[in-house]
This record gives sequence, structure tokens and C-alpha cells, in this order.
Amino acid sequence: MDQESVSATLTFPVPAARVFAVLADPTTHAAIDGTGWVQQPVDRAPLTEVGQIFRMGMYHANHPNGDYEVVNKVQVLDPPRAIGWLTGQKTSDGRLEFGGWIWRYDLTPLGWSETEVTLTYDWSAVPQYIRERGIQFPPFGPEHLTNSLHHLAELAAPTSRTCRPSGQAPGGRL
Repeated sequence: MDQESVSATLTFPVPAARVFAVLADPTTHAAIDGTGWVQQPVDRAPLTEVGQIFRMGMYHANHPNGDYEVVNKVQVLDPPRAIGWLTGQKTSDGRLEFGGWIWRYDLTPLGWSETEVTLTYDWSAVPQYIRERGIQFPPFGPEHLTNSLHHLAELAAPTSRTCRPSGQAPGGRL
């Protein structure tokens, strides 16, 4: 695959500040995740600065231990327009090692009560030695990003509402 990132976009009937607040809260990430791999936050403090570290408990049937922990490092924090983090792990000697892939959410306000949200998974900075381990990028199907955006929309909505994909006319239903 020549492309080294995948994205999905969805329009939410919610102000950007509300969407950003949900994304900046690690306690919501398991509910947002479209794969079911994210299990629970280890660190519960809101994301407030670039360089901040937060950990998540994970589960994946193909992981050697099943249950494992990832370490995330905030790379982008521009409230309420963008938030993103690198994902990695703690090595056996206690160092933090990041694999070169980043999760990024870009929020574009469309008036005071609507936000276009783009979720991007970018693995372009993954070093060759990790690629040689046989890890597939992306490690999930294309529906994962769309599922995650739908979950985020549900969490951000003050009441249950329907979201529409970008470019779909208002009133369109999924």
C-alpha cells in the first residue's frame, strides 16, 4: 500500500468545543473506539498539553498477552480545532518507545452548532525495523474510523441525535 494514512469524516450536530472536550477526556476513549480494543484508561486526567503522557488498558486476541497497555503522547493540542497522540509502549527497561503512528482528530466548526470531524490514523513515521516485524498497517478495517466517529458523535451529543456524513444534505439519516 502506497498510502500511509487513512481518514474518515462525519458532521456532528454539536459545537466543536463539546466534541473537543470529549476527546480530551481519556475516560471516554474506550467508548469512542470502533474496534473494541481500548478497555479502560489507566490515566484519567484530561489532556491539556503537548507532551502529556496518558496510558490505556487494551485487549487484542492476537496480542501475545491478550491484555496489554499502551502509552500515548499528546502531539497536537489546539482546542477546539485539533487533538492527536502518538501511541507506543513502555519497554522492559522502563523507557517509553513510540512506534510512529498517530491518531489525530481535526474539528471544523460549521456555524455555532455543527462540527465536521475528521479522524486520521497516520503510520507514515513508522520506522523500518517495526515494519519488518510483519505488523500490518493499518491494523484494522476501514470501518473502524467511521465506527469511532459515530461513537464520538453519540458521546458528544447532549441528547440522542443522528449524524450525517460530510457532504450529505441536512436532514439526511444514516
